[in-house]
Amino acid sequence: MLVLGIESSCDETGVALVDTAGKDVPRLLSHALYSQIDMHQAYGGVVPELASRDHIRRVLPLTQEVMKQAQRSLAQVDVIAYTRGPGLAGALLVGAGVACSLAAALAKPVMGVHHLEGHLLSPFLSADPPEFPFVALLVSGGHTQLMRVDRVGSYQLLGETIDDAAGEAFDKSAKLMGLPYPGGPHLSKLAQQGDGAAFKLPRPLLHSGNLDFSFAGLKTAVLTQAKKLGPELESRKADLAASTQAAIVEVLVKKSLSAMTQTGLQRLVVAGGVGANALLRSQLNAACQNRGIRVHYPELDFCTDNGAMIALAAGMRLQAGLETLQHGYTFDVKPRWDLAALQPELADAR
Repeated sequence: MLVLGIESSCDETGVALVDTAGKDVPRLLSHALYSQIDMHQAYGGVVPELASRDHIRRVLPLTQEVMKQAQRSLAQVDVIAYTRGPGLAGALLVGAGVACSLAAALAKPVMGVHHLEGHLLSPFLSADPPEFPFVALLVSGGHTQLMRVDRVGSYQLLGETIDDAAGEAFDKSAKLMGLPYPGGPHLSKLAQQGDGAAFKLPRPLLHSGNLDFSFAGLKTAVLTQAKKLGPELESRKADLAASTQAAIVEVLVKKSLSAMTQTGLQRLVVAGGVGANALLRSQLNAACQNRGIRVHYPELDFCTDNGAMIALAAGMRLQAGLETLQHGYTFDVKPRWDLAALQPELADAR
């Protein structure tokens, strides 16, 4: 079965094609991605209306590119999947509308996919895919969550952020330091030149006894420190960036290890844009190696939003028998959609 996946939840337009033949993980045949970073840089962040309009321009050419790469025709596609949520409402509507229009024109079934489930399963696209069950650290955009994953569609929330997510802490702190958009990658790059112990920044909820996160206080502490430095900020910016990154990474690592202890599992999956952070990967690898825990990451190309993870998630849900293929072409989107609620919602639908 060939599954075409379309991702348009924020500022990347992604399209991909996977093959679900056999019992193995769906095989990625081709994918294409367009990032809107250059367009949004002038505004210091994503402008939703501009993002939606750009998705309209990009999605069909990317679809043609993917089909050409795979040497397949649209008539050969069996299912068209799209990101239903969470994300920007207008951006989601573009992907949903295009997917349902294509499916209607081709008389093919269509299915909506949870964006975070795509991230959660994206390490299955890597050369070292995980095995169930595992703990997942989801660090994508405005989401920071720890989940227990027993199988496709079976997700138990262990902890989540109560305010700013890790990705938001990176981006907002970078903006406070005057770094360009997107702030997170620029902060991480600058941090390589600084001292992570230069400034004593808070590690919110590090000793809370639960698996929840909070990064709003860290952002405030970065602002306070930047104001204290005043004219010295420019010369100390690398140290402040390194100290900020060190604080975020320490919380993510220690909470992840606590989740492993709490569940007794021996596999950890890290997914989402922050999962590409080099310091996070190195510290998690070292800590988990000492405890005999296997850590799995998506390939760097699939850490940010992409169509491959949407096509993959759709394919894995179909393989697991969790979806009944539908030929109805009316649709809705869910800008806010709790991943932990996905399982009971589907159970009720069945």
